[in-house]
Amino acid sequence: MVHIGYTMMTEQAGPRDLVAHVVRAEQAGFDFSVTSDHYSPWLASQGHAPHAWSVLGAAAQATSRIPLMSYVTCPTTRYHPAVVAQQAATVQLLSEGRFRLGLGSGENLNEHVVGGGWPGVATRHEKLTEAVEIIRALFDGGTVDYHGAHFDVEAAKLWDLPDPPPPIGIAVSGEKSCALAGRFADLVIAVEPRAELLETFDRHGGAGKPRVGQLPVCFDRDRDAAVHRAHDQFRWFGGGWKVNSELPGTGAFADATQFVRPEDVAASIPCGDDVPAFVDAVRPYVEAGFTEIALVQVGGDSQLPFLEWAEEKLLPALREL
Repeated sequence: MVHIGYTMMTEQAGPRDLVAHVVRAEQAGFDFSVTSDHYSPWLASQGHAPHAWSVLGAAAQATSRIPLMSYVTCPTTRYHPAVVAQQAATVQLLSEGRFRLGLGSGENLNEHVVGGGWPGVATRHEKLTEAVEIIRALFDGGTVDYHGAHFDVEAAKLWDLPDPPPPIGIAVSGEKSCALAGRFADLVIAVEPRAELLETFDRHGGAGKPRVGQLPVCFDRDRDAAVHRAHDQFRWFGGGWKVNSELPGTGAFADATQFVRPEDVAASIPCGDDVPAFVDAVRPYVEAGFTEIALVQVGGDSQLPFLEWAEEKLLPALREL
């Protein structure tokens, strides 16, 4: 069975609302949840960016069943990998084993804030490789010393270490990231229903491991209102990862998407309340081989109506997939 998840999108709601939303998602019957980790929204109209790890800690205490996951954290710039390991271990303990650590090479949008520029993609992959090696070593227990091309760790130890430690997921978008994920990850993460990514992951050691996708949707009883909201807050999504990872701020995303039309957004994001249309949008992920799909409801103020509708209409229809 394909598992259907709920996304706590930190770019579109404040911390208390995010926790309330995941509590309701648990009640609605979602199989798992994921949480974005941003310092900035993509567009100013989204309007939020609370600290994801504080939200995860609160969510761990407010829920009892639903799995939690960072989707995804960049462990190379804003955070040192030794700190990410400590954060993840703590959330795993607070959630009593319900946490998975999703990692990725990051976006300029969030990482430039600490200075030092934004490296090229090859360097980002090198840094992510070292970061995962450090996190794995700390999860294994004991004292870790590490001296790489990009990171140093001196006599680090996780004093509160969960058993088992969190599974590690790695986000992929091409051959190199798939190779890294196949080598190091317990699961793979992607935001496009591209079967070739999963096939490449499998070739590099990922066969049989979970594969988690993500899909934006925009529920509203008024389809025109849904299309307007999706265009206002989510038109950046069509830019593709090679573009989206490079742009530095909300102004750059506004400029890059100024010619995107509402009908363009509606062609890629299901809008309204037509259940078959939402099911059809999920189907390519299922056919590509994803075992888990996290839905992102566009608009912080629309989460509770979406969750009520999902519990009544959408989730039962998706179970049939």
